[in-house]
Amino acid sequence: MKTIAVLGAGKIGESLLAGLLDAGRAPAELMFTERYSQRAAELTGKYGIEHVDVPTAANRADVLVVAVKPQDIDPLLDEVAPLLGPDKLLVSMCAGLPAKLFERRLAEGTPVIRVMPNTPMLVGEAMSAISGGAHATDEHLELAEELLGSVGRVVRVPEQQQDAVTALSGSGPAYFFYLVEAMTDAGVLLGVPRGTAKDLVVQAAMGAATMLRDGPENHPALLREAVTSPAGTTAAGIRELDKHGVRAALTDAVEAARDRSAELGRAHD
Repeated sequence: MKTIAVLGAGKIGESLLAGLLDAGRAPAELMFTERYSQRAAELTGKYGIEHVDVPTAANRADVLVVAVKPQDIDPLLDEVAPLLGPDKLLVSMCAGLPAKLFERRLAEGTPVIRVMPNTPMLVGEAMSAISGGAHATDEHLELAEELLGSVGRVVRVPEQQQDAVTALSGSGPAYFFYLVEAMTDAGVLLGVPRGTAKDLVVQAAMGAATMLRDGPENHPALLREAVTSPAGTTAAGIRELDKHGVRAALTDAVEAARDRSAELGRAHD
């Protein structure tokens, strides 16, 4: 069994640790780094996983999962670079940062896998897109799929698609939260109590997502048409969405997020 170190135990890092434990990993196979001692003590008490410093993690772990913010990557790489090589696997969950950034800083031959997860990892429903760097093999990718499969679904994509994946899947939950917030506010405007409005909208979203994923018919346009009766209430609502350019606005939002992801990568070139 591989020993895994999660570098950065924020919400995403903690969720991965919890998912690995639920999937059958022993606490002794896991370790984590965390700059705040109170947070580290909390996680060790909760999960029984050892808190270590970064050099110890780099020395002892077979797989290092980097779960820090992109702006914190440079000092972290300064610490781990002298300690990594082809016998270790680095899995980066840093938005926007390409595999070649890590490969430039690490010993020649160090395998790197770039991952774009999203926050539904907190409830075991993540969508993680993975791409192998120059030295990552199918075995490395399979190991990453196994680890990330403990907290949701995993898909392989070419790395050149990762900025678009970041915009669609990494940022995607925020767009849905935004829509639920707006629809809830609309319900309040129409006289529905806020708690009831939220419950109605959230369950509609849950049901719609389940139909898209698990239903016999899962094409969004066909599902929308099935709800949209001629001259009915849904048709009136869709007309207003089209009038206000909601489809175009969503396209612009995804493109803006894609461009920002690319900027984050270029900032470290």
